[in-house]
Amino acid sequence: MVTQRGLEVLRAIVQDYVATHEPVGSKSIVERHAFGVSAATIRNDMAQLEDEELITAPHTSSGRVPTDKGYRVFVNHLAQLRPLSAPQRTAIESFLAAPSDLDDLMARTVRVLTQLTGQVALAQYPSFARASITHVELVALAPNRMLVVLVTDAGGVSQRISPLPIDIEDADLAVLRAQLAALITGRAVGEASERIASTLELQTGSRLQPALASLAAVIAEELAEFRQERLVMAGAATLARREQDFRGSIHPLLEAIEEQVTLLRLMSEMVTDEHGLATSIGTENAPFGLGEASIVASNYAAPGGTARVGVMGPTRMDYPSNLAAARAVARYLSRMLEEDEAAR
Repeated sequence: MVTQRGLEVLRAIVQDYVATHEPVGSKSIVERHAFGVSAATIRNDMAQLEDEELITAPHTSSGRVPTDKGYRVFVNHLAQLRPLSAPQRTAIESFLAAPSDLDDLMARTVRVLTQLTGQVALAQYPSFARASITHVELVALAPNRMLVVLVTDAGGVSQRISPLPIDIEDADLAVLRAQLAALITGRAVGEASERIASTLELQTGSRLQPALASLAAVIAEELAEFRQERLVMAGAATLARREQDFRGSIHPLLEAIEEQVTLLRLMSEMVTDEHGLATSIGTENAPFGLGEASIVASNYAAPGGTARVGVMGPTRMDYPSNLAAARAVARYLSRMLEEDEAAR
């Protein structure tokens, strides 16, 4: 059973190890922290922590470093989120101000988060699976070439160029636009997909049927994209700079960044606390092949529900600062999306 002072010693070890990257000994704890007890007493506390597998000795006769279990106790009970400084808050606001569209906003989100934390930044896109189509537009680029634009009430925008098997005129364009709008405007993405699929199966014999079928096929593909979960990332290069912080290879992390599916699953399955914050530390990520990494995340509110933004890095990370940064960015992102929805 670890005493309260023992837990405070654990806090000191985590903080000092994260700051110095050096194993922490009893003498340095006495010098850096005001416990008011001798080094021998601190050594007894550290022995208890080691018995509980919260710290370990990386080398014989060295200081101690936190284990994954120790980091978990620290995050759950000992970590105190540090409020962002005024310059950091200003950086978030200025970096995320006036994005051109949702893709731009999400790209800016991960860029500012990796700048704040020095870790790989991750952000789930808002889910468009429950969104509704609010607008479909056709723009003729040539008689047989069309730009198809879809807009959802959750802020999703799709633009796709579609070649057509026949040439069409301005009057034909208006007819096609009206037919497609009647099919999917005001419909949820799932229902719109079903109605488009039925159109692809229908052969009307109309002169415009080949053009309608081509446009419907493109729209079907874009609606399928709306239904898929998406992740945007930044800062992968930070892994190479921090390679010495990982006990093993960083290749599984690089593969996860490239594949995205694993990270999407992990981000979706993380359990949040009452503040919407979540952490997954080291060996807790082993089922995903990411036992060398830790991920911290914060929920943000989006029109289609909640999604998450966070960072991934080594287990030796500054959890309080990274959680605070993720929470601050998530709150600002929620506000931006809320304002955008109110403006529509």
